[in-house]
Amino acid sequence: MTAETRVTTPAALPGRFCPTDGTRVPARSPEWACPLCRGPLDLDFSPTPAPLTALTGRVNSLWRYAECLPLPAPAVSLGEGRTPLVELTGTVGAKLDFLMPTLSFKDRGAVVLAALAGHLGPDRVIADSSGNAGTAVAAYCARAGLPCTVYVPAGTSPKKLEQIGAHGARLEVVGGGRESAARAARAAADTPGTFYASHVHNPYFLQGTKTYVHELWEDLGGRLPDALVVPVGNGTLLLGAALAVRELYAAGLIAKAPALYAVQAAAVAPLAAAWRARADDLLGETPAAATSAEGIAIPRPPRARQILSAVRESGGGFLTVTDEQIAAARLDLAARGLYVEPTGVACWAAVRDGALDGRTAVVPLCGAGAKTGAAAGS
Repeated sequence: MTAETRVTTPAALPGRFCPTDGTRVPARSPEWACPLCRGPLDLDFSPTPAPLTALTGRVNSLWRYAECLPLPAPAVSLGEGRTPLVELTGTVGAKLDFLMPTLSFKDRGAVVLAALAGHLGPDRVIADSSGNAGTAVAAYCARAGLPCTVYVPAGTSPKKLEQIGAHGARLEVVGGGRESAARAARAAADTPGTFYASHVHNPYFLQGTKTYVHELWEDLGGRLPDALVVPVGNGTLLLGAALAVRELYAAGLIAKAPALYAVQAAAVAPLAAAWRARADDLLGETPAAATSAEGIAIPRPPRARQILSAVRESGGGFLTVTDEQIAAARLDLAARGLYVEPTGVACWAAVRDGALDGRTAVVPLCGAGAKTGAAAGS
């Protein structure tokens, strides 16, 4: 790396804290949740992004934003990031995150978790997932030479199970849905020598997903659209986006922060229901229900309060889409040359008929269509 492109990264791992009660957790502690409330942790890390002119000549991956990442670039990198931005309409663009190494945006967070695991040196890594996050963690653990077990709910796409197994991870298929898989993983997470690569509880995952917005900012020449529209189940992309927007705005690199719009499947939309009720947290238990958008069918997201707060502070809102809308939008994207899984189609389904009243927006196409069954009517 030349003197012109040399960047700095943290000399030590940042500490973690509970955003609910303020409990501090040491940087190298194996704790994966707040010791008091068992809620997710946040990272004590407030970086300053580099200006556009400083990015010239840097590595062509998400690690080009090194100032904003809490770890140095790892040997486990697969060149993740820097996905294309293409136009869908005159006002709506799509970022093709299904072109990541494991075919979903989850690579952004998984590579940072794998890098952290490499620093901590665990005996084993475990994760829970409805498919894409588990696939990404399995791939990066394979790259890092770390034994990995992935807990998935029964009914997970066979193609995703095949991909996880192909990376050498041990599969634990859990009956009872996504929440049951998460409970099983958490029960195993406290075993000595275990690193819980939770894309929900571990704040390092959000540090990876925020690069989605740093890339958009660079793609658009140092600006962002009026709205960022993202699919939300556990909210890891939305919360990462909120982090990046905050960093860019605080550094004076954007003049105005975009509104964040969260998209949920109508069949499982606990956050949208809380939003409509003007609540600060979930209203109660949301029953699991069948939906083609399996990746966002999360009845009780642990970071619900943070998600609702981030959307509210941005001036955005929540949108819901039916499976019928998703199926139609999936065919529409395929006719445009983009074959995307149902969860990744949800945002286009939400905005393609003008829901944002002509404001500029970008939607992420999060996962490849090859990960799931064929589109209806194809």
